Amino acid sequence: MTHEVAQTLIGSYADEATQESGITRKILCAIPEEQGAYKPSEKCMSALDLAFHLAASEVWFLNSIANASFSDPGGKRPETITTPGDVVAWYDAEFAPAIDRVRGMSPETAAQVTDFYGVMQMPAIKYMNFLIKHSVHHRGQLSAYLRPMGGKVPSIYGGSADEPMQM
Repeated sequence: MTHEVAQTLIGSYADEATQESGITRKILCAIPEEQGAYKPSEKCMSALDLAFHLAASEVWFLNSIANASFSDPGGKRPETITTPGDVVAWYDAEFAPAIDRVRGMSPETAAQVTDFYGVMQMPAIKYMNFLIKHSVHHRGQLSAYLRPMGGKVPSIYGGSADEPMQM
């Protein structure tokens, strides 16, 4: 990857991830506060754990991309995060600095081939596409929890039965 291509991708992917973060936030805000323990089955994460995984993985991916290095994702929800509102507050505080780090990447760092735990190797900035797909996947999971928890499904890429598309 040339440095010119990497520079273009930094802006393009950062803009897309920022736009997608608004959808992530809508899904997180739609979780009923008292339903954090909800699980559709024993094999599933609780709504609170899934919400934190979604929020934390976006921030972790962004910081890892900016570093051109993937470290241990950790992923354990801090004990101080006990409600969906806590997840939203954490996401609001952590997303902007992380996306700013990506926007500030040098083209050289963005183009640097980066290893993802021996599974794949590609230029660091290309992992932004993986981040977005990962988020879309988990937002879909979490949105399927909402109605059974008594919540409403917000519009995502178009209207929903609970939030029709605005013209």
